[in-house]
Order: sequence, then structure tokens, then C-alpha cells
Amino acid sequence: MAGITRERRTEMVRNAAVMCEESKYGRMLPNALTILSLCCGATAIRFALNAEWKAAVAAIVCAAVFDTLDGKLARLIHVDGAFGAQLDSLADLVSFGIAPGVLVYLWTLYHAHGAGWAFALIFCACSAIRLARFNVESADHAEDSAPPAYFTGVPTPAAACLILLPMLLGFQFKGDAFSHPWLSAAMIALMSWLMVSRVPTLSLKQFHVPRPFKKAVFALGGILLGSAILWPWATLTVALLMYLLSIPIMASLSDSDRGKTGPDMG
Repeated sequence: MAGITRERRTEMVRNAAVMCEESKYGRMLPNALTILSLCCGATAIRFALNAEWKAAVAAIVCAAVFDTLDGKLARLIHVDGAFGAQLDSLADLVSFGIAPGVLVYLWTLYHAHGAGWAFALIFCACSAIRLARFNVESADHAEDSAPPAYFTGVPTPAAACLILLPMLLGFQFKGDAFSHPWLSAAMIALMSWLMVSRVPTLSLKQFHVPRPFKKAVFALGGILLGSAILWPWATLTVALLMYLLSIPIMASLSDSDRGKTGPDMG
């Protein structure tokens, strides 16, 4: 049987998007995914209160997955309006600002008493600032122009997962080396600064896979999915470390581009 052509696949996706856009239930799907992300973040707090650390981390990861899907679906069916953007920001503040801050505090920062709670509050505040700045910049961005090649500062879902990196390492290695409160405090301080900074970070919105490499990318995706099922904490740890490594690389590439085009006068 002959495979489906690229044009046929594009037409099928377009028809599905039109059907969802015309249906009032289809228009609600992105917001429903946003609510699911919010519920996962709130559930992570419940798990943290019961000292169910792995379940709490899994809930925040699920929130990040739903947060990614709701934006992609909204853009696909052309319902990415102001209401969805505001709802998404409120959900992100809970799932990636408050929930991970409370989780890390209950896991180890409480040993530092008031200082530990101060670090948790700083992370929540910087998450709110990052989301507010993103909303303002998105509103000023022309609708018909292409999305930027990179994010300004670390996005809140990425920062939320990165402050959980010591906890993930603690799941895999015995001992108390990774549960020291000041290790988590240092990670929170770094991520808080990176969220509100102007450091360029990786964005996949304009990522395009050339046709000859699509099969290889799909195969790599299958391998990653399999490893995530078999070794979830190790796979997530490696992914986070690779993302962390990409931050200075993106910053150096951006500096090189500015050097070629001249000084930024803005």
C-alpha cells in the first residue's frame, strides 16, 4: 500500500483543525488541557504534603506535558486568544512557580528554616515576573510575524523541572549528598536569576526537521520514549542536563550574531 503523501497529510491536518475550530467543544480543548496542567500542579502540592516525592515530581512533569500540548493545539486550530493566554499564565504560576517551590521546601529547604522559605518565595516571585514579562512581550509581538528564534530567559516549566534536578539525582543515588538544603537553594537562586534575565534560551517553536532526517528523528523519539518508560528518572535527568548545557551555548551563539550585525542600539 502506497504511503500517504506529504500534501495529503497536510490536508488531513488542516481539515481536522477546521473541524475543531468550528466546533465549540473543539475550541474548548486547549483550555481543558490548561486546566489539566493546573490540576497536576495542585496535585503535586498534595503529594508533597504527604512526602510522596516521586509522585509529586511526576505530577509536575505531567503538568509540563499538558502545558506544551495546550499551546500547540491552540495554534493548530487558531484559538490562541487573550483568554487562553491569561489562563495559561495563571496555571503556569501554580504548576511551575508555587508547586515546585513548595515541593523543594518540604523536601529539604525546611532544614534551613526561614532562609529556606525565603528561597522558595524568591522562586515563586521570579516565576510571576517571568510570566508577566512573557505576556507583555507576546502582546507587543505582531501576529503576522514569525515567532522569535529563542526565548528571553528560562521559561517557567523548564526552571521548575531544573530546580528538581537534585531531587532526581537523590532518587537514583543513595546518600544525603543531593538532599542538602543549600544545594537546592543554589539551584533555585540560579534558576530564579535565569528566569528574569535577558539570557537567550532554546526555543523549539521554529524548529524544523529536514525531510531526509525525519525518519531518524522519529526513531530517536521512539528510543527516548522507551527509555523514559524504562528509566524515567535517568532519562529526565539527562534531558535536563542537556538543556542546562544548551543555555551557555545559546548565549554564546547570540553574542556571535550580535557581533556580526553590530552593537545593539535598542
